[in-house]
Amino acid sequence: MPQLKPNENERYSYADYLTWNDNKRWELIDGQAFCMSPSPMRQHQHISKLLGRQIDAYLSDRSCEMYYAPFDVRFIETEDNVADDYIDTVVQPDIVVICDLKKLDD
Repeated sequence: MPQLKPNENERYSYADYLTWNDNKRWELIDGQAFCMSPSPMRQHQHISKLLGRQIDAYLSDRSCEMYYAPFDVRFIETEDNVADDYIDTVVQPDIVVICDLKKLDD
């Protein structure tokens, strides 16, 4: 049964994270759940847009790709621990640039 929301005092994995359906944005840092702030302020979004334009222009002739939040970035300790139940850190940065395209999945 899917969990409605995490208890901020317990440890979780990315597999747990995928079951949360409380319409909030969460991040995991070393297995600890952090509820992200509500939608960013207008000025934050404006700055993010301007940065995104600059980064996109810089990357135009490179093999890197840029993504905006919400976009899960999972930190995998070793190639042996890529299963969702081993991953305990997942964040959603405002902007992320990925240059090793083999690290992207759907």
